[in-house]
Amino acid sequence: MIRVEKKEYRGWKNAFHLSNGTVELVVLSDVGPRVVRYGFCGQQNQFHEFDGQAGKIGGTEFRLYGGHRLWAWPEVERTYYPDNHPVVVKETTLGAIFCAAIEGELPGTGLQRQIELQLDERVSQVIVIHTITNHGSETTRLAPWAPTILRPGGRAILPFPPRGAMDKDHFQSVGPLTLWSFTDFTDPRWILGQEYLQLIQHEKPVGRFPEQMTGLFNPAEWGAYVRAGCIFLKRAAVQPGKQYPDYGCNFEVFTNSEFLELETLGPVVDLQPGGSTLHVEHWWLFEGVTSISNEESIQREILPLIQKTAGNRKG
Repeated sequence: MIRVEKKEYRGWKNAFHLSNGTVELVVLSDVGPRVVRYGFCGQQNQFHEFDGQAGKIGGTEFRLYGGHRLWAWPEVERTYYPDNHPVVVKETTLGAIFCAAIEGELPGTGLQRQIELQLDERVSQVIVIHTITNHGSETTRLAPWAPTILRPGGRAILPFPPRGAMDKDHFQSVGPLTLWSFTDFTDPRWILGQEYLQLIQHEKPVGRFPEQMTGLFNPAEWGAYVRAGCIFLKRAAVQPGKQYPDYGCNFEVFTNSEFLELETLGPVVDLQPGGSTLHVEHWWLFEGVTSISNEESIQREILPLIQKTAGNRKG
């Protein structure tokens, strides 16, 4: 049975606790919204939280708070609108809907963000429906962007597009691998394999930049984060023929000394006044995973879970 309860959490008086008896989530409604907790019931949170920001509300300073959020690409001033104000919450039979206020003050441009969570009745699956609505007076170009901040000490895994020898059917590129000014593939946190890209979170990085980031086009539609025997898996469907941000990326990863972000992006849209755009993720947690060290271990430990979840994507 799915339970939704409102109670205090780390100084916030109006946090919503959602559970199906297998996993539990905590969503802030005094600010955000932010999904600041996702974990197996009674076990460690798989999301990273910023202790120094716990319980804070109001003010004009943007705060990450931690966990999962909804942003609007591209990363410009309005992206950092300080969502430090109360959120409207509507409970549903499968979870709840969390709708922020319209971003009507600078640097806001009239956008309104909403996150809906739908829990499976038994297993760890959560459907996350992101909606951005344009309440401004002008059409604006954006893409829904869904970063998840994860606890330190793990590794992200993204599959490359299918490999194949060069022949008359493989003359064209199959996707981007994007660079930021601080991306350095000689940094030991990166592992660029034959089939997978891996990014390891180090709390004391030794590379020339503390931050690392890249994005790619991921037709397999999944990304994973492995830490302490647990896998956080997220999926987001690709829409064929659509333009994706950052030269065509639908998945991106970022890390620094504190955390790692696993991010998905929806297609770029010219959002007219009154219009909305949706972006859907599917989350799972799995435990009991042995150490991931190479691509053979990914094939052994991760791929069976990918295959298991491929046919179980409701919503």
